[in-house]
Amino acid sequence: MLQFSLSRTLRFAPLALLLLALPALQGCVGVAVGAGAATGVAAAEERGIKNAANDKGIQLAINDKYLKDNQYVWRKLSVTVIEGRVLLTGVVGTEYSKDEATRLAWASTDRVQEVINEVQVTDEGGVGAAASDTWITTQLRTKIATDKEIVDINYSIETVNGTVYLIGLGQSDLEITKVTDHARTIKGVRKVVSHVWLKSDKRRRPV
Repeated sequence: MLQFSLSRTLRFAPLALLLLALPALQGCVGVAVGAGAATGVAAAEERGIKNAANDKGIQLAINDKYLKDNQYVWRKLSVTVIEGRVLLTGVVGTEYSKDEATRLAWASTDRVQEVINEVQVTDEGGVGAAASDTWITTQLRTKIATDKEIVDINYSIETVNGTVYLIGLGQSDLEITKVTDHARTIKGVRKVVSHVWLKSDKRRRPV
């Protein structure tokens, strides 16, 4: 019998809830869709409500594809999506599983614009490492949230075995540098990998 972890279940459930709101969001971007926290956050983000909803739909589609086709990958990986750019993080035991994660992400929906596979193939990890990674992510989130020169809501953070992965939309090169500098000051951080684009980047393809 498939065993579902609490963290995975809690991560997966909100995606389904937001997907239910997609038809309303796609019908009219400017319409008010409620006073929920998720909508408020999306409205404040650089990508906007419609793009945030589309990204949640992509995230749900990828997780659903993993669940149906490769439950090992589904249990091991985290999926973050910003304007169709998919960041995969986590730890697997083989290069095959890492490659399979990319293949299934592309096969999940035609709305995927890019797949950034930062999945680690290693025996490192475990409960201790996971706790440390969570602490690092929390510390960085706090640091950038209290820095008045950073619009922190535009950044997504994943930490795996001490490596911090960033994706999002920066207001300027200086802001992105400040975020990475904050990450490097946190105890336990081995490396910082940034996939953040400037909000003015011409490669952006909003829906």
